[in-house]
Amino acid sequence: MIGVDGSQLGIKPLREALHLAQEANLDLVNIAPQAKPPVCRIMDYGKFRYEQSKREKEARKNQKIVQVKEVRLSPTIEENDVKTKLNHVRKFLQGGNKVKLSIRFRGREITHQDIGRRILDRLADEVKDISDIERQPKLEGRQMIMILTPKQ
Repeated sequence: MIGVDGSQLGIKPLREALHLAQEANLDLVNIAPQAKPPVCRIMDYGKFRYEQSKREKEARKNQKIVQVKEVRLSPTIEENDVKTKLNHVRKFLQGGNKVKLSIRFRGREITHQDIGRRILDRLADEVKDISDIERQPKLEGRQMIMILTPKQ
């Protein structure tokens, strides 16, 4: 059993422990029920729960949620469009998000997968200073997908 000030009170029977907690006008909280014998502490349980929720809220506030942004391309994309898409990719990576680059092949374009791979490799090469390749270009159905992550 642990007292109000954190001092060890030793092993006490349940009745005596409850009586000590009632005298202090506090709660008897079972801290480690698996231990032999179980460890209990005299504390204000409402205050403990409030402080615990504040700590959890603070931890959630400091947490960074990473989103996956998708940039769609086509194998017949023009040079200026590539530059525009490249600016979007840079903006997403600098914002701390992952970027999923996808090229959709339509009709007979599927026979020219090398063109799509070259476009993806070129984009990855352009942003290699701020990103790492999480997943190399891979064909899934009629789409070729590549995932970039921001450098840590």
